[in-house]
Amino acid sequence: MENINDDFYMSLALDLAERAQGQTGINPVVGCVVVKDGRLVGVGTHLERGTPHAEVHALNMAGGNAAGSTVYVTLEPCSHYGRTPPCSERIISEGVKRVVVAAEDPNPLVAGKGIAMLRAAGIQVDSGVLGERSRKLNEPFMKYITTGKPYVTLKSATTLDGKIATKTGDSKWISNEAARERVHTLRHRHQAIMVGVSTVIADDPQLTTRLPVEGLNPIRIVVDSKLRIPLKSRLLRDGAAPTIILTTEQGDRDKLKALESLGVEVLCCGKGPRVDLQEAMALLGQKEIASILLEGGGTLNGSMLEEKLVDRIILFMAPKIVGGLGSPASFAFAGVERMSEAIVLEDLNIETLDDNICISGVPVWKSDVPRSDGYDSKPKNHSYKLL
Repeated sequence: MENINDDFYMSLALDLAERAQGQTGINPVVGCVVVKDGRLVGVGTHLERGTPHAEVHALNMAGGNAAGSTVYVTLEPCSHYGRTPPCSERIISEGVKRVVVAAEDPNPLVAGKGIAMLRAAGIQVDSGVLGERSRKLNEPFMKYITTGKPYVTLKSATTLDGKIATKTGDSKWISNEAARERVHTLRHRHQAIMVGVSTVIADDPQLTTRLPVEGLNPIRIVVDSKLRIPLKSRLLRDGAAPTIILTTEQGDRDKLKALESLGVEVLCCGKGPRVDLQEAMALLGQKEIASILLEGGGTLNGSMLEEKLVDRIILFMAPKIVGGLGSPASFAFAGVERMSEAIVLEDLNIETLDDNICISGVPVWKSDVPRSDGYDSKPKNHSYKLL
C-alpha cells in the first residue's frame, strides 16, 4: 500500500508544481504535500523566486501535524542558504518522520546534500518516486543549472506541406484557435520569447501573452544583426515587457543609441555579419534567462538547429496545403545529404487540438552520442546562483 500511497501523493505534489510553471524564473517549480495518519494536512508550491519554497508553505499549513508526518516533495529539499533558509533544516526542526523525493536537485549547491542532511538527522528518505515526471517538468531548470544556458523550445505552426506562410507572406492564421491558445500558454511558461528581425518588420508583433485569464508576458528577444528594427515597432514602445536586441559589431551605432534611449537592452554577439548564436545563448544565461520560446522564421529556426541550440520542438500542423515554390518553410538551412543524417525527434508526444495536430519532441542529431539525462554538457565555469 505504501507504494500506491507514494505515487498518489507525489502525483498531487507534481500537479501543484505544474500550476506554477512560468512564475519561478530560473528556480525550479516544486510542489509539496504533508501527510499524517492517512490525512492530507499541508500543501505548498514554490510561487516566486525569493519567496518561501514549497516545503515551507506546506509545513506552515500542517502546523503541529508536521511532527511524525511524511513529506512528499517533487525536488530534493535545499540544504544551503540563498534567498531563503535551507528547507532541509526546517523539515528536521519540525520532527518529520519520513521524506519522499521525486528527483534529486542537479544544482551543485544541493546535489544530494539535502537528502544526506535529512538522513543524518535520522529521517527516512526515499527518492525516485515519479522522478521522470519531475525531471521533465523542470527541464529548463535542469539545463540552466548544469550548463548556464537557457532551455530553448522551438515552436512553429505549419501547413501539411510544411509552409509557415503563403507565397505572398500571408500567415494569419495557419493554426486554429485552440492551437493559438496553447502557444500563449507556452509564452506564459517561458521567461523569454525570441524572433528574428524580419518577423518584427513584417508583422510588428507584440509578443505578449493573451489568455482567457491573465498571464505573464515574456521578455522579448529580437535577433537583429545589423539593427534594422524600426524604432516605431510596438514591442519597443508598449512597455508590456523588457526587450533585448541581439546584434553584432556591424550594427548601426546611431541606431544602437536610439534603441537604448527607448530603454531597450542591446547585446553585441560577435563581429558579424550574423549574430553568434552560441555567444548569444551564453550571454542570455548570464542575464538569468533560463527558458526561451523560439518563434522564429525558417532562417532563425534553421540556424538554431544547425548550432544544436534547440532542446525541444513543438510543431502545430494544420490540415491546409498552400504550395508555392518560394513559400517560406519552418526550417531553412543547408540540410543533410542523406536521410540517415536527418535530425530525429525522440520523446514524442502527439495530440489533436480540434482539427490541428500538435507534435512535440526532443531533437537528436545523429552525430551525437546518446544522452541518458537529456544533456551532454557538464558545468563549465558557470557561476551558480543562490536560489
